[in-house]
Amino acid sequence: MYKTKFWDHLVLMAGVLFMLTPVVVAFMTSTHEAADIHMKGLMLSWGGHFVDTYGTVLTKKGGFTGQVTGARMVLNSLILGLGFAVGKIALSMLAAYAIVYFRFRFATLAFWIIFTTLLLPLEVRIVPSYQVASELGMLNSYSGLIVPLLASATGTFFFRQFFKSVPDELLEAARIDGAGPFKFFIDILLPISRTMIAAVFIIMFVYGWNQYLWPLLITTDETYYTLMRGIKQILQVWIGSQIPDYNEAFALAVLALLPPLLIVVVFQSWFIKGLTESDK
Repeated sequence: MYKTKFWDHLVLMAGVLFMLTPVVVAFMTSTHEAADIHMKGLMLSWGGHFVDTYGTVLTKKGGFTGQVTGARMVLNSLILGLGFAVGKIALSMLAAYAIVYFRFRFATLAFWIIFTTLLLPLEVRIVPSYQVASELGMLNSYSGLIVPLLASATGTFFFRQFFKSVPDELLEAARIDGAGPFKFFIDILLPISRTMIAAVFIIMFVYGWNQYLWPLLITTDETYYTLMRGIKQILQVWIGSQIPDYNEAFALAVLALLPPLLIVVVFQSWFIKGLTESDK
């Protein structure tokens, strides 16, 4: 028994090291000067230029207009990630609520049509999505970044399965108390869905934060560049006469990791509970 636990912990520790080592190397390397990185390669030691490098990345104005900063791109990415998460959760909950509780004709067919959209990645529908956004005047705007991609088959599937596991006695009790569909949704379903909401929030936030292709198409104004969208542009500008600014590149990579990491750490218990809990 103890031998089995030893090997289990050894495998887990090896997995943790495998996942964390690139992050630690990127962070440590970002604290060195670009010339040292160019000569010595990746670093595992502290370089002492943490404040200078990250201050430059966050506050130095760059880009083609000379006005965009790393802090602005982080803010845009946060808006995109939060907008994705909140919007997708709201639409998914409403769609799942209608499918499960209103029980209209062809509700199951409607759900499976929604579910099959998982087979259509963004790249397949990106041209018509861009055309619609352009005709509606949503280019270079937060609404253009967020709204066209809010529909979520994944979120609808999770909430549908969750709502189907809610005891029918709750619905009957709500009807006896005179609660209508809206009150039942707000006062009963919403509170007991907190763990599922947290789980879906993590998935959707990370998905929105990591978006690259859609922001690349929908934004030409640098004030709307996300961190993923703007790293390449900033690196193209922040290059010295001979040596690229490797330290700033690694600093940007580290900054791109932090918000999703914090979200997962903060909500990890709710995430696991939301995906595994079956008793309401």
